[in-house]
Parts: sequence; structure tokens; C-alpha cells
Amino acid sequence: MVKKNPPNLELLLSIFFFFLCSWISFAMAQNKTIPVNVGVVLDDLNSRNGKIWLSCIKMALSDFYASHANYKTRLVLNTRDSKQNVVGAAKADLIKNAEVQAILGPVTSMQAGFLINLGDQVHVPIISFSATSPSLNSLRSSYFFQFAQNDSSQVKALSAIVKAFGWRQVVPVYIDNEFGEGVIPFLTDALEEVDARVPYRSAISPSATDSQILEELYKLMTMQTRVFIVHMRTDLSSRLFAKAREIGMMTEGYVWLTTNGIPNELRYLNSSVISSMQGVLGIQTYVPQTVKLEEFMPRWKRQFQQDNPTIIDASLDVFGLWAYDSAFALAMAIEEVGTATFGFQKTNASFNSAVLESFEVSKYGPELCQALSTTRFEGIAGDFSLVDGQLQSSNFEIVNINGAGARGIGFWTPQNGLVKILGSSANSSIFSTPKSKLGLGPIIWPGDSLSVPKGWENPTNGKKLRIGVPVKDGFKELVKVTKDPSTNVTDVTGFSIDVFLAAVEMLPYALPYEFIPFAKSDGTSAGTYNDLIYQIYLGNFDAVVGDTTIRGNRSLYADFTMPYTESGVVMVVPVIDMRNQNAWVFLKPLTWDLWLTTCCFFFFIGFVVWVLEHRINEDFRGTPSHQVGTSVWFSFSTMVFSQRERVVSNLARFVMVIWVFVMLILTQSYTASLASLLTVQQLQPTVSDIKDVLRNGDNVGYAENTYIYELLKQVGFDDSKIKMFRSFEECDELLSKGSANGGISAAVDETPSMKLFLAKYCTKYAMIGPIFKSAGFGFAFQKRSPLVPDLSQAVLNVTEGEVILNIENKWFSVEKNCVDNSSPNVASYSLGLASFWGLFLIAGVASILALIICVASFLHKHRHILMHPDDSRASRWRRIRAMFKMFNEKEHSSRMFKSPQQRDGIAGAVVELNAAASPNNWPESPRSYISNHADFAEQATPSTGQVSPEIVSAVDHEHAITIARTC
Repeated sequence: MVKKNPPNLELLLSIFFFFLCSWISFAMAQNKTIPVNVGVVLDDLNSRNGKIWLSCIKMALSDFYASHANYKTRLVLNTRDSKQNVVGAAKADLIKNAEVQAILGPVTSMQAGFLINLGDQVHVPIISFSATSPSLNSLRSSYFFQFAQNDSSQVKALSAIVKAFGWRQVVPVYIDNEFGEGVIPFLTDALEEVDARVPYRSAISPSATDSQILEELYKLMTMQTRVFIVHMRTDLSSRLFAKAREIGMMTEGYVWLTTNGIPNELRYLNSSVISSMQGVLGIQTYVPQTVKLEEFMPRWKRQFQQDNPTIIDASLDVFGLWAYDSAFALAMAIEEVGTATFGFQKTNASFNSAVLESFEVSKYGPELCQALSTTRFEGIAGDFSLVDGQLQSSNFEIVNINGAGARGIGFWTPQNGLVKILGSSANSSIFSTPKSKLGLGPIIWPGDSLSVPKGWENPTNGKKLRIGVPVKDGFKELVKVTKDPSTNVTDVTGFSIDVFLAAVEMLPYALPYEFIPFAKSDGTSAGTYNDLIYQIYLGNFDAVVGDTTIRGNRSLYADFTMPYTESGVVMVVPVIDMRNQNAWVFLKPLTWDLWLTTCCFFFFIGFVVWVLEHRINEDFRGTPSHQVGTSVWFSFSTMVFSQRERVVSNLARFVMVIWVFVMLILTQSYTASLASLLTVQQLQPTVSDIKDVLRNGDNVGYAENTYIYELLKQVGFDDSKIKMFRSFEECDELLSKGSANGGISAAVDETPSMKLFLAKYCTKYAMIGPIFKSAGFGFAFQKRSPLVPDLSQAVLNVTEGEVILNIENKWFSVEKNCVDNSSPNVASYSLGLASFWGLFLIAGVASILALIICVASFLHKHRHILMHPDDSRASRWRRIRAMFKMFNEKEHSSRMFKSPQQRDGIAGAVVELNAAASPNNWPESPRSYISNHADFAEQATPSTGQVSPEIVSAVDHEHAITIARTC
């Protein structure tokens, strides 16, 4: 009997086999990949670079799919050799036959430009990892991706180096094709931003012979500029530097900068080429040394050596790293699109080329472009991210080629500029340090020089600097041009010439030059100063030296050095002597406010002394008119220290000491000022402002060929009122005549010219101003000439030392009998209150303080009168009147009213009790007082010679009561 399996076991087996089959089907479905054709276009697949870049692309795909085995898509490379032919680089069969979804390559910018148009038509992304020309951006294609650094990103680094070393002129030397021309506009703009000029552009043909290269280098040698920026491939630059060394252009004084194309491929150059580049300063793309890169390099080298055993010591450059990252990014983007089929579809688009008429359009090109634009990852060359289809700009390393290779000396970053160490803040940028202490490492310049080249030299063809000088009839102390008729030699002298010669002597190098008079064939001036400056712009002169004023309109055509003279336009006018022409001249030493203040203080001091002395000094008693007269007389007499009255109280003495000191200073100052007014020559200008000349309708003069005429027209002078003079003698003649007699009332010119005029005619004229602002005299040179900063520094050194004083003494000598009328004192000689208010303040405070002490002492002594119990209004008024009467009485305890015996120490004083009841309301005179009361005082005096204090107090008390009752 056969035993049957249980029903549950059969069910379980069925379920197991079902899931097993499903898993196998799923696994087989997962292993099914989608092949995607991509094209690879390289210059020469048999060249070193071609093999290196292709190996990087293959290794990138291998690494990508090894780490992403579950991805559906697989890139299939379709490699084509362009044979350095632009048409061959297109390879129509890549799109028509292979139907590639993207093209990796093209190596050169010209090839990329052609394929960009093709990619736009068929919607196929074109990815270049080596075409760096900025001109490709102008095509504005959404199907072109530049996975290499754009050359325009490095111009900022180059201009930063130029600015750091202060070079003012730079000549770019570039290959004459699309690669070379594309970066020049960006480079020129960057140099302009750092105030560096590009006087010449040296374009060398890719097919140039050695003789043509030499011809161009000789042309560069004849120029002043010694700073060159080389932008070309290594095949042409190797020949360029070899020829430059051959003719001596790699010696001290020259500066050679290179774009990153040369340092990036320096490892492929042989030693002889590198030896001809000693001292070159270049920039190269900085690749951070990450763990991923360190792991990749030996692995790639092993793989490349296995695939290419005939190539020994192969090395990887930054283009190979970008090729790796480009393939990696393309694989990521295609996987992101992730469609089951990648193909082309028919389109009605028309093409210019008959060969391309049958092309179809990629269906997923737009989606693939979108995926590429958003791709982000950490590549072996650094962070991979795109902005508008371009690889994000990264840092550059500054290298100095010495010995057998390049040596890093610093970095440039978009954020911080030039820095010595990456990661440094902007504060550590080398721009914050002088050239002698740059934050870069030590630089060995061409010719093994350690000193920074100044960037320009005198041309090697012996050309001298052509300096134009003005020619004029007068003012020859500034510039004088003479010509020897026998030798036909021109001699140029003058103040301006001597300053220029002194500045040239301070330059750290020789400066050959020649003076060329700006004159016609007959020797007369060929034009105005504006015309002379314009000759620099026309190229007829290299510079202009003379009494040329720095003006805004002239700076449009030339650059000026720092001024070497005083600035400003002044006016010279006749002067007249103002002595003894005023009957009230004795009042002029003091201003009206000082006179008024002094008079007020005379009365105030007299009142203070009267208050302090009235009760105790018989000289200040008597009738009211006598007291007023005495007080005023006493105060005013202190002015000449002739007062007869004595002061008794210490407070009055304190006040008088201060007041006498004030009067001493005031009278001495008055005497000195009056003596100056009466004895010193008081030369006053006839007019003190240019507006006065215009308002009076007088004539005004200006020097020939100067810009002063334009200023006078702007002020409002009519042509008929403006007269020109050609020399100092003619100017003196016109001023002497005066405007009424056909002359002028004022002469207007620059400060140095008028100083020369006053040095000759110092007793007749005075200088007013400046009436207009100006920058002074300066030397003019061609726009952005490298001589300007050096000569400006030299001019500052000349004007800050004794050299300029010696030159001024030589040309601006003043006659012995001359006084300085350059700045006449047109204001009053009077002394004002501002000079003495401190003294009056002290005297016033002292007087008020003495009054307060005196009044307080008097009120305290007689307080029993004010504190009477009766507080009615009438009683208060009577007490106040009593206090005034009491103040008007003598103070018998004073030494002034004692007998000689009492003053010697025999005390005793009896006050007559009925004195207050006298019909005479005014106190007696001192003499009557003494005669009437002397007997009583003698009778009241005991034989002992002493009077009891109680008696005196009682007498004073009874006297005060009597006065109060009388009131």
C-alpha cells in the first residue's frame, strides 16, 4: 500500500517553487542593462595625451559601475580620432550611425565650436574637458558643457599679481587663434581694473617660424614695458622662451607671467625647455590632495602601464582628472534619465550642410542636459558643480619655475585673492603688505634676481624721452629757452627745469631725455599750454616739463606728477601808504568794543573804591559832587598812575592792585600799537577782491598763453576789460598806468609767477589771494606712463627737503630793500576785546567779591537795626533808611579818624550823640568833623589813655537809635 504525502506538504512545495521562479525572473530582469552610446573625440589617440585621457575616461566608467552595480544603464564608448582636423572631429557617423547620446571630447576650442553647432541641431550634449576658451560662452548653447576651468577665471589671479607688484603696463603675448584671442578681452578688462595699461598686444601665429618669433621679440625689446603675460600651448611657448633666452630677454629686469595652460603641462616638457623658462611666474589649477585622489593615482598608473607598456613614467595632469570627472558625471546623468530606450526621432529641422540633412534629433537630449546641469559630487579634481554649463571656478596656485620644475609660492582664491596659505582670511592677503614684504614665498626672477623688477626699462634702441618745453617771452625765471646760433644747440634753464633735474637725479635708474622747445620755425611759441599738453596725446612728445598747471581738462590727455609748487591763482595790485592820513588815528589802536569796556570799567572801579572807602577814608567824603568827582578822578587817573588819594581798606587795596595791573598791560599795548600805526609803513592794497575790480569796471591783466583768460571770462569780465602781458616789465608798466590811463588795476596769474614778479617789484605791489583754486605746477606724461609714480615720489622727496629751498633761493631771489608784501595786512591793526577779556574778567570778579565782603560785613555789624521787633512796613522802610544813613556816617573806629595818640596806641573815641539830629542831612567834611569833635574826644579820654569797649559800644548804639528815630 503506497503512502501518500500529506496535503499540506504539497501546498508548501508549490509555494516554494513559485517564489523560486519569481526570484530567478526578477534577478534576470535586474541583470538586464541598457547600453547607451556616447562618443569620444580626441586629437590623436596614439599621442601620450590622447592615451592618458582615454584611459581616465575608461577608468571612470569602470569605477562608477563597480560601485553602482545595480544601475540599469551602461555607457558604451565610441572613440574617434579627429587627426587634429575640425571636420574630422565632428564625425557625422557618431550621430548618424552610432546614435550617440553625448560626445566627450573635443580637445581644442575650435573643434568644440564646430561641434556645439551640431549638438544644438541634434539635441546632443557636447562635453569638453580641455577646451577652455571663453569665446565658447558667446555661442550660448544649452547643449554645451565646459567641464574645464574657463580661461576667464584666471585673469583675476593674473591682475592680482600685477597689482601686488605695482606694475603699470603689461603686454600680453598670445597665440593667434580662437584659443588665444578668447581670453584677451577679459584679461584687458581685469588689468584695467587694477590700473594697469595694455600698450601693445603681441599675437603669434600657431605656424610662426623661429625667425618670425624673433622678429616679434625684438619688437618687444624696443618698448619700455618689461612685463609680459604668455597665453599659448606648450608647443609654441617652448619655442618662444627658447628664443627669448637666446636674445637676452630672460635676464634681470624682465617679468614673464603665464596662464595655467603652460604650468599645467610643465611635467611633459623636457629639461632644455624648462631651463629656458627660469624665473617665469605662472598660475596653475590647484587640485586638492584628497584621500580619493591619493588612492586613485597609483591605481591609474598601474592600469595605464599595463595598457601602454611602451610609455614610461607617465604622469597625470589636471585635464586627465577633468576627463575622469566628466565621464563619471555623464554616467550619473544618464542613469538619472533612466529610460528603457535611448534613440533618435525624425525632425523637420533644416541644416546648412548637405551632409547633415538626414540627421535625426535625440529624444532625451533636453532631459539629459537638465540632469547634467544638476549633477553634484566630490570628484578627484575637487568639488564638481556646474554654473550655466561651466565648471565652478576653483583656486589657483602661484608657481615660480626654477631648476627642474615649478615651485609653489602662494595661492589665489576667488574669495580672498592672493594668500600665502589656503584657508587664510582676506586680512592676510598680500595686498595689505608692501612689495618688499609680500606674503608669497621667495621668488627668483629671470636672471636669478631676488629683487622685484620695476616692470619697465628704457628701450634698448637708445631712444630718449622726448620732453616738450614751453617757449615764451617773459617769466624766464621759470623756463628759459635759448639757442646758440653758432652751434645750433638749445639750452633750457629755469626753476621748473631745475626741479625736474633734481627729481630725475633721485630716480634709482638713469633716464635719458632731450628737451624739445614747443616753438615755430621762427622761434616763437607754437601755441598755448593746452596745445602743448595735447601734443602728448598726439604722440609728438613723451612728456612736458615747465610751468604747466595741473588742470582737469588737461588730465584727459596726459597724466601729471605730484605738484611741485604752491597751488592757487593770485592777484597782484598796487599798494598805497596809509600813514598819518587820519586825524583820529589815536583811536585806532583799540577797537570800539574795547574802548567801551574800558570806560565802563573806569566808572565801575571808581564806584567800588568809593563804596569800600567812603566810611573810613576822608578823601572819599564831602558833598555828593565832590565824592563823584573824586571817585571818577581816582579811577581815570590810574590810567597814567597819577592818583593822589590814598586807599585805606585792605579790600580796596586788593581791587586796586588788580586794576593797576590791568591798566599797565592795556596802556603798554595801546602805546605799542599807536607807535606802530604812526611809524611803520602801512601799505594797503588798492583793491582786496577780484569782485571789486569787476564792480568798479577796471581792467585786469593776465599772462600770455595761460588759462587765466578763461577764469576771468567765467568771473564776468568783458573782453575789452581783459589785457594780456608778455613779461614782468610789461605787467609793471600796465599796473603803473592804472585802469584809468589804459593800464590795469590788477594782474592775475599763478602763485609762483606772481612771487617772481613781487621779488622784482616788492615796494610797489601786494599779492592778494588765492582768488581761485588750482593744483599747482606739475610734469605731464603720457597716460598711464610708468614714469609718473616714480617721478611723483621723486618730486615729493625734492619738495620736502632742502633741495627745493636752494632752487627757490636761486631763482626767486628778493632785493635787499624789499619787505614781504605777498600777504599784506588788509585788516585793522586795532587791538580787540578778545585779547583782553580775561583781564577784565579777573578785575570784575575781584571787585564784585570785594563788594560782597564789604556789604556783608556792614550788615552783620549793624544787624540789630534790621532785626528790630517792629515789623510793620513803615518800620521796615525806616530801618532801611537808617542803614543808608548809617553807611553815610563815618566809622569812628577807623584809624583815619583817630588822633595821633590814638593811632599810636592810646585808645579812646567818643561819638557825639546828637550828630544824627543835626539839621544838615549830609555828613560834615573831614576837617570840620575833626575840629568839632576833637575837644569832646579829648575830654572823654581817661588819663589812662584807654576807653572801655562798653562805652564805645554804648555810644554807637545810642547813635544808631537816634538816627532811626530821626528817620
